[in-house]
Amino acid sequence: MIPEFLHEFKTQLETYKLETIKVSATPLENEESLQILDSKFLGKPYLQKGMEYPKNKENKPMALWAQINFSEVPLLDGYPNQGILQFFVSPEWFDMDDYKVVFHDTITEEFQTDFSFLTEEIYEESPIYREHKLEFSKEIEYGSSEDFRFDMSFNDKDFWDFQETLTDNQKEEVNEIIDGTGHKIGGYAYFTQADVRDYNQNLKQDVLLLQIDTDDEIMFGDSGVANFFINPEDLKNKNFEKAWFNWDCC
Repeated sequence: MIPEFLHEFKTQLETYKLETIKVSATPLENEESLQILDSKFLGKPYLQKGMEYPKNKENKPMALWAQINFSEVPLLDGYPNQGILQFFVSPEWFDMDDYKVVFHDTITEEFQTDFSFLTEEIYEESPIYREHKLEFSKEIEYGSSEDFRFDMSFNDKDFWDFQETLTDNQKEEVNEIIDGTGHKIGGYAYFTQADVRDYNQNLKQDVLLLQIDTDDEIMFGDSGVANFFINPEDLKNKNFEKAWFNWDCC
């Protein structure tokens, strides 16, 4: 819902309208764990029997950062409506060059349950401190202050200058629809530095696959954010091998 004080900009804002899936992440207590098929941050992944666990360049097991079971997610145009999508990242994750995005199109009841090889060492540098339960809701966004696709002018003011003219309450209302922060699937991305797609012509079409933001039990560097992006055609064809990872912090 566009707030009343923004109605003079409503026509412009409508051109930026995007659906997104907001992700609410609730950290578990130390001894708690979710079921294999559940959506989660951290925890044990769904892997069919006989499938090799993802390894990094040094042939060491990666950490499961996120598992999205699309049967639990509201329908979002262009994204899967079933299957499990997983984001594995090397324990040495800072350079953003050692990760795997895995998609299971069909789910079987014959899956692995022994993950005793996942030692504490794998999680020592993890920016996600504990396993999280995930819940999903479909929402509408009208932009993000850092997403290069949002370049709207507010009476000849950019977004930041326009914000300075607002009351605190109005700022809160604007940030509800033009923000980009938080955990999400699709929609507008957030960056603490700059949108890397803006500097690479080959990436300008790529869309947000998953965003994991700093939270109570999650910290990317100094209050940073992590994003996974994918080309729309690859997303449509469920070809997740070319999805790419970026993170930055203040």
